[in-house]
This record gives sequence, structure tokens and C-alpha cells, in this order.
Amino acid sequence: MGHFLRGRGGNIGHLRSCQPSGKKLFLETGAYFSWDGRCSFMRVLGTSSSTKLLYGGNDQVEHLKPISSCVSLISACAVHSASPRAHFLFIVQDVDECAQGLDDCHTNALCQNTLTSYKCSCKPGYQGEGRQCEDIDECENELKGGCVHDCLNIPGNYRCTCFDGFMLAHDGHNCLDVDECLENNGGCQHTCLNALGSYECRCKEGFFLSDNQHTCIHRSEWGGGGLGRGQEGLSCMNKNHGCSHICKEAPKGSVACECRPGFELAKNQRDCILTCNHGNGGCQHSCEDTAEGPECSCHPQYKMHTDGRSCLEREDTALEVMENNATSVVDGDKRVKRRLLMETCAVNNGGCDRTCKDTSTGVHCSCPVGFTLQLDGKTCKDIDECQTRNGGCDHFCKNTVGSFDCSCKKGFKLLTDEKSCQDVDECSLDRTCDHSCINHPGTFTCACNKGYTLYGFTHCGDTNECSINNGGCQQVCVNTVGSYECQCHSAYKLHWNKKDCVGLQEAYSVTCGTSPPLRNKQQKSNDSAFGDVATIRTSVTFKLNEGKCSLKKAELFPEGLRPAQPEKHSSVKESFRYAHLTCGFRKRVPGAPGRPSATKEVFITVEFELETNQKEVTAACDLSCIVKRTEKRLRKAIRTLRKAAHREQFHLQLSGMDLEVARKSPRASERRTEACGVGQSHVGNQCVSCRAGTYYDGSQERCILCPNGTFQNEEGQVTCEPCPRPDNPRTLKTPDAWNVSECGGLCQPGEYSADGFAPCQLCALGTFQPEAGRTSCFSCGGGLPTKHLGATSFQDCETRVQCSPGHFYNTTTHRCIRCPAGTYQPEFGKNNCVSCPGNTTTDFDGSTNITQCKNRRCGGELGDFTGYIESPNYPGNYPANTECTWTINPPPKRRILIVVPEIFLPIEDDCGDYLVMRKTSSSNSVTTYETCQTYERPIAFTSRSKKLWIQFKSNEGNSARGFQVPYVTYDEDYQELIEDIVRDGRLYASENHQEILKDKKLIKALFDVLAHPQNYFKYTAQESREMFPKSFIRLLRSKVSRFLRPYK
Repeated sequence: MGHFLRGRGGNIGHLRSCQPSGKKLFLETGAYFSWDGRCSFMRVLGTSSSTKLLYGGNDQVEHLKPISSCVSLISACAVHSASPRAHFLFIVQDVDECAQGLDDCHTNALCQNTLTSYKCSCKPGYQGEGRQCEDIDECENELKGGCVHDCLNIPGNYRCTCFDGFMLAHDGHNCLDVDECLENNGGCQHTCLNALGSYECRCKEGFFLSDNQHTCIHRSEWGGGGLGRGQEGLSCMNKNHGCSHICKEAPKGSVACECRPGFELAKNQRDCILTCNHGNGGCQHSCEDTAEGPECSCHPQYKMHTDGRSCLEREDTALEVMENNATSVVDGDKRVKRRLLMETCAVNNGGCDRTCKDTSTGVHCSCPVGFTLQLDGKTCKDIDECQTRNGGCDHFCKNTVGSFDCSCKKGFKLLTDEKSCQDVDECSLDRTCDHSCINHPGTFTCACNKGYTLYGFTHCGDTNECSINNGGCQQVCVNTVGSYECQCHSAYKLHWNKKDCVGLQEAYSVTCGTSPPLRNKQQKSNDSAFGDVATIRTSVTFKLNEGKCSLKKAELFPEGLRPAQPEKHSSVKESFRYAHLTCGFRKRVPGAPGRPSATKEVFITVEFELETNQKEVTAACDLSCIVKRTEKRLRKAIRTLRKAAHREQFHLQLSGMDLEVARKSPRASERRTEACGVGQSHVGNQCVSCRAGTYYDGSQERCILCPNGTFQNEEGQVTCEPCPRPDNPRTLKTPDAWNVSECGGLCQPGEYSADGFAPCQLCALGTFQPEAGRTSCFSCGGGLPTKHLGATSFQDCETRVQCSPGHFYNTTTHRCIRCPAGTYQPEFGKNNCVSCPGNTTTDFDGSTNITQCKNRRCGGELGDFTGYIESPNYPGNYPANTECTWTINPPPKRRILIVVPEIFLPIEDDCGDYLVMRKTSSSNSVTTYETCQTYERPIAFTSRSKKLWIQFKSNEGNSARGFQVPYVTYDEDYQELIEDIVRDGRLYASENHQEILKDKKLIKALFDVLAHPQNYFKYTAQESREMFPKSFIRLLRSKVSRFLRPYK
């Protein structure tokens, strides 16, 4: 649909088309218009194709871009012809080039749509005609954007910053002093004194300020003498050395004075003169060094205070300026007068708090980043960024004037974007845990291997299991590193549960075959006939005067029962239906005094059973004859074996192996190479036993797994023992059972049985058993009863008094006794105390917790280039009444830099615990550092002497975590650089900087460069930015680059 043109007299023109050029419009009346892009009063000179379109004057004509299409915004223009009757109003449909991106405005310009076109204008903070815009550098004029210190230009705006020691005022321009003493006492050990732009630490009477300008060193009485000379000449320990700031020992017993950063040494080589480099010279605004010292001045919008340092805002003179301007233009043009009377940035900054810009409609105020313009259009108010999405901070957000700071929870570190927090993986650091380390968000935990106990948060010490109920051992408990073992007295051996003891049986028995039940118990034992079968049973006993029962593997010989050295008639070959061999002993009567003690007589009894049947009967020999012949063979075999009884060994072949039955006691002169024991085989020159869970099969000459329903908990065995309760196969475990406990059916705590398996009995009154599978119960002792049958701990015993933690119940005296030093007890009603793990001990008796077990060893590693010292038991509390000394003696031409990330010493003990660093052990020697209190803010300093003697001492009072202090030695050529860095207050100014000195990884990287400067180049610029915040890099760049990358 077209648009219409309206004219006088009812003449209506119809807009037939809108050509893309936007230059021509066609009317139904035939009138021809040439549109030049102006919206004004126009006249039609004719109706032919050559008709010209003219326009009348209009003060507010705006040039618009030609129409390119017939869409979007509708605008109207009045058109006048030469004839009054040809007065038309035609309507043109416009295009919004701004919305459709058809404009060519600059990136930093605003696009405003107009009738049939658009216009470009630069954004605030930029200048240009709209198609080209350039950033306005508000900081380049002499007013520096109104900033009293530094002005930082940013695209489209600017920001004021303040020198160290100052903070931005709420107006965003002025700088006010920061009182550093309000936070953590400024890091000062004693007294903090605030000054304009800086602060100063001072010490109490009897102390003097150390080189790090924060901690105080006790002045010895010797050093207070008038002469101040001793064995080392004039000493810096002498308060009369005359140095205003820092004293350094010089050759030949003299001293040399130095000044803190920002001061210059005076001509007298003692005093220090303040410069503008320290706290802005004490000036609030501008500082200039002169021969007489810093000279202060104020920003043009301020005036000097009477103190000559502070600056006050000037009185408002805007009204006077406006009045003068009005008087001077009374008779002028109204438009000029109106413009002069309007607000202007030239007068009082247009009333703007911050940036002022003159526009055609008046002044335009704007605010820098971090501030927002208020409803009055003039005032800038600080934006609390922390109120919106926590300022983008992961953890904590702290609002500041014009900005904000992010910080992280303990255990996290702030990344270089200064907003994100990343977990510190403590497990990736050296020496975090003795054994295993498990990292968690914000923290970590240490774990110890089996048989060890955790102490001091990160350390592992051997657990003395024997200190807890004798380790559960029935008789003897022996502690070993990382484990323990139960042992038994003589005549006993260890039960399968490895804790109980059972009677030692040197006798044994071996059975082969099955003996049938006798029909008549009164039947003779040597002749029994049952119909067609006759059973001949006999037995024989052999005696060895001196020897022992020994079932061991021997060398293989021909089959049969025979002595060790085979002879022609010394072996017996019979097919016995049943054979049973037992070996036992009994002691002889003790001999006369002076003779050897009683010896053992070994008795070997062998029972045989042979069967004869009708098949063996012949015409010449009936069954009775056969029986007699068999008896004769047996008597002959007995005679043969009896002869062998006096020989060295008996042998028996069983399960494909030749076994030694008994052995005579060897004479002292006899040395024989014994064969491998039962269940062993030769591997090279060694005998190797079958492991637990297997047995040795002689026929296969190898170890075989114990089958289902059996077990073997010992090595080198030839059989497997049947599991108890074979009637319940569901309790049986898989093959290869190495312990009887795998058979199932164990007696539970509070129960016992002869073998530790069901059926079980409850522990009787007065006894208890805390473990499963035991053969007995422990007595409460002292005649104490238990509350019930089946007691499981000593706490079930009815003691006469209830013992509190730190005590144990003595069943003899029936009193509670304090746990001795080196032990602790955290529970009520116990009859023992737990030994401290490893080499730890307690400070006193009556300890109640493992945390009171402390290692008294002084920690640390001392190297030529890097190292550290550590209080005993760190990071656990250090022990009482301990003393540690370390000596750091670096290689030639190297000096010592020390960082104390944090130190924890109790202040309630009136300096009973202290750490001191001196040149030597003499109290008169040069002292570098001394403290006796907790100091969580890190500090770095250089040693005042080429070597250091360090002492830590604690008394019997309160304890604390102590310290871990790293150090690095550096080339003495860099002495000036290092001292310039560590004495600069900006190193400790922010929490982020402080966290760097506590970050072990970052300290390691810094020390790596300091110890070996060439390593500086192995860290790329990107790596440095990722490791350290920008502020820290800015702090170090100018200092480090001067030494390592000098500009030419």
C-alpha cells in the first residue's frame, strides 16, 4: 500500500513508488518531485519531468541520509508548491538503519535514527564526528582528571589511584591516609605509630627494631654499656651505636649505618633523611624532593592546610563566576547571554563530582568505573560491587572505594584473575604427610600404613599394640616396627589364631589304613579269627636313650619301614592292613650335681594289623598254619626293627615320601648336613617350604592347594587340617584356606572354646574376651566380677571406682593411677594406658589424647642453597622443656634470606618460649630476629651476619604449633636488590601478597630464582602471570629486571 499526499482543494496525490535511490517520488497527479533528503518547506515549480523542487529556509533543518527502502518509521514533511492550491503534505515511510545495522557509526559511537536517515555521536569519554571516535585521555591535562595522585586512563573513562599508604576518598579523586596500625597492629611486634602515608614500628624499652622494621630484638645488658665494646669490637647490639635506622657490622670492629627504603643516609653517615619515595614524603597530595627535604603541594582544586602537609578542598566560587558572566553580557545577544549563564565545566567542574563534559544542552556529568551517578546528575557514589553476585568473587568479597578485593577461604589460593579461588593441593607438596596424603577441598588428611598411628596431624609412628591389653596375646607380646607378634612360654606353642598358646606336643602319631572294630572286646589282641578271615595284631615299642621325635623328610630309599642305613635284612616289606606309629618321650631322673640336666628318653610304638584269608590256604597249610606263618613274619620284622632302633634314624614311607621318625641327639663332634624338613624341597642350595594354604604332595613333589573343607595355616606341611563343623558345608570357604578362621563358625567376642570354634561357651563371670576365635577369656583380676556372662571388655568388670581418661584401674590396689609419661588413655574405665606411637612421648603424666604425644626431635633440612628449620612435632604442638639449635653456614660470598610465613608461640608465658637468630650462640652477638609470640603475618628479612646460629626453646608452660621457616642463600652481589624487596612495605600490603609468602610452591619458585638467578629465564612471562598476581609482578618487575634484564 502506498502513502498519500494531501493538497488544497481536495487534490490528492498518491505515492506510487519509493525507488531504492531515495531521490525521486512519483505522484498520481503527475507532479514530479526531486527529494534531496531535507525535511523543509518546499515549492513545486512545475509538473513536468524537469520540474525542480526547491525548499525554503529553516533554522533547524537536519541533513538526513537518502531513503533506501519503504519500511519502518513513518515521518512527515510538508511540501509547498508555487501555487497556493497545490499545498501538499506527503508521508514517507523511513528505515531504522541503527536497528538493522546499516549505519557506519564508529564502535565507540551511538547511532540515533532520524527522518529518512540517522546520525552518529561519540559515546561519553570519546571525541570525534561519530564515524571516527577517539578516546579522551582525561589524565593528560594538568588537573589529571581531578585525581590528586595518579590518574589511570581507561577506554571511555578514567580512574584515580592512590600511592601506597593512601586510599581513595568517596569522591573518587582525593586520597586519604590509611591507618595501617588498625589492622594486625601494622605487623609490628610491639608498638605501631601511624603517619601520613606510612607507619612506623617502635619497640619497648630494652628492645631495638630489627632490620625487617617490624620485629624487636632484646638488648642485652652487656650491650647497654657506655663503651659498647666487647670481644667483637663496637657492636650493633649496643644502643649507642648511633645509627638512625639499620646497623651493620663492618670490618675491623666498626659499624656502618644504612637506611630503610625511601630514606637517604645523611652526610654524618648516621641519620636518615626522608624522601618522597617513602609514604609520599608525608604529603597528602604532591611531593617534591628538595635539599631541605620533601616539599608538599596540593591539587589546584585544593588548598594547603596549616600543617604544610594536608590539603583542604577550596570553597565553592561557582556563583561568583556566574554573576560576573551575567554582568558582562547584559547588553549582548539573548542567545549568547543564555549560553553564558548555563552551567559549564569551566566553572566548578560543572558541579560534577567526577568527569564533566559540555554539550549543547548543558554539562554532562559521568563517573569513573566503580561509581554510579546519582539522581541529581552530579554526585558519584561508590558502587558496592560485593552486593551484586558477590562481586564475581568465588569466596569472600571486600568492598573498597571505587573497587573491591576478592579473597579465599583457608586452603584455597586466589588465581591471577583475582576473583577465582582454587584448592591448594597440599598433597602435591613435599613433606606434607609421612605416609599417605588425601586431598580435600580446602584441606587434606594424612593416613598411616597398617601398624602405624598418626600423630602431629601429618606424622606416622609405630603402634605399640602390646600396650593395649597385651596385644590380645595370652602370654607374651613382642612389638615390632609396623606390627607385633605373640609368643608362648616353653612347653607351649602358638595357636592358629596367633594369640593363644596351647601345650607343646613333642609326641606325634601317624596312622595308615583303618582298623576294623572288634567283635569281642575281650578277644586276644594278637590272634582274632572271623570266619574265613584272620586278623593278626601286634605292637612293638623301641626306645632311644637320648633323642627326640622328629618327623622330617629323608632321602628316598626302597619302600618299607627300615633304618636310615639300609642293609641286606634291615627293611621290612609287608602289606599291612593297618599301621599306627606313635613317638613320645619321658624325662630321665636328674643326675648328680655338676652333671647335665635331665635328658629325654624317646619311645616309638608301632602297631600292626595283618589279615589272612581262605585264599592263602593250601593243602599243606590250613588257615591256622597261615596265621602262624604271619606271626613268624611279624616277629622277624620286629627283630629287624629292634636292631634298627639302636641306629641313627627310623624311616617311614608315607604319601610318597621317606620320613625320618626319630633322631638320636648328635654328638658335639658330629656335624651333619640335615635334609630338608617335611613339606620342603631343595631349590638350589636352599630348602623352600610350601606356603600356608597348601601342603606338600610327595608323589607329585610339589605343593598342592588345600581342598574345600580343610585349611593349613603353617608353612611346610604334608597335610591339611579338616575345618571344624564339616556337617555344615555352607560355612566352608574356597580352596587355599590359609587360616582356620576362613572355615567359619568362630566363637564371637565374649565367647571361647577349646579350638576357638563352635560350639562355644560364654566367658564366665569375672572374665571377658574382646576378640573372636579365642580359646580362653581374660580375667578381670583382683577378684572383680563382671556385670554379666559373656563380657567383652574390661569396662564390663565391676570396678570399685570409675577411672576417668588419663588414668587406668589398678586391680591390685583398686585405685585409679595416672597414666605415666609416654602413654595416654582417652576412655573411661580402662585397665591400661596406650603407649605413644613411634619415638613420641608426652610432656607430663595423665595424658588423655594422642595429640599429647609429641616427637621431641628438632626438625629441618640444612642445605647450602635452600633449606628449612622446623619446631619439634610440627605442625602439631611442640613439646615442653625442649631446646633446638641449628646453624646455617652458607658457602663463600653468599648471604641468607629468611621467610617466616607464620609462627605460633603462646604469649601467656611471658616469653617463656622463643625463637632467636644470631651470629653466634653468644647473647652479645649480632641478632637478626627474635620473637616470643604468635605472628600470623609473614615477614621476610636478610641475615645481619654471614652465618646464623638459631635457637628455639620452650618451657613447661603452654604450647603451640611452632613454625616451619624456609631460607635461601643468594649471591652477595644481589644484596642491595634483595634488601630493597624485603624492606618494601608493599610486599606485605595486601592479603594476596601475604598469601604468596605462605604458599610453599610459590616460595619454592622464588627461592629457585634467588639461589640460581639463571633459573629466572626458565619461567616464561605467561607462567609468571599464572603464578603471581599482577600487583606482585608490578612490585618486583622494576627491581628484578634492573639486575637480571638490564635495559640498554
